[in-house]
Amino acid sequence: MIPIITEEHSSLVFAEVFQDIKGWRKNMVQYLKDENPEINTAILEVANNTDLDPKAVALGAYMTYRLLELAFEEDDNMGFDAE
Repeated sequence: MIPIITEEHSSLVFAEVFQDIKGWRKNMVQYLKDENPEINTAILEVANNTDLDPKAVALGAYMTYRLLELAFEEDDNMGFDAE
């Protein structure tokens, strides 16, 4: 089961992202290459193989990944089973 993404999670991620969108996106590419290369490959495949703006697609996907990551971390810290 996917954990609930709170307003606090959104605020934290938006604050990270909107300080330097281009730099944040580049950092997430590198982070996911190390952390979860399959997800990174999937994001880049979708970004590069649609008629949509690839940078916008990647940004949205990386933001979603980060939001879920924070929500899962919070659930783990609170002792909830996310499955």
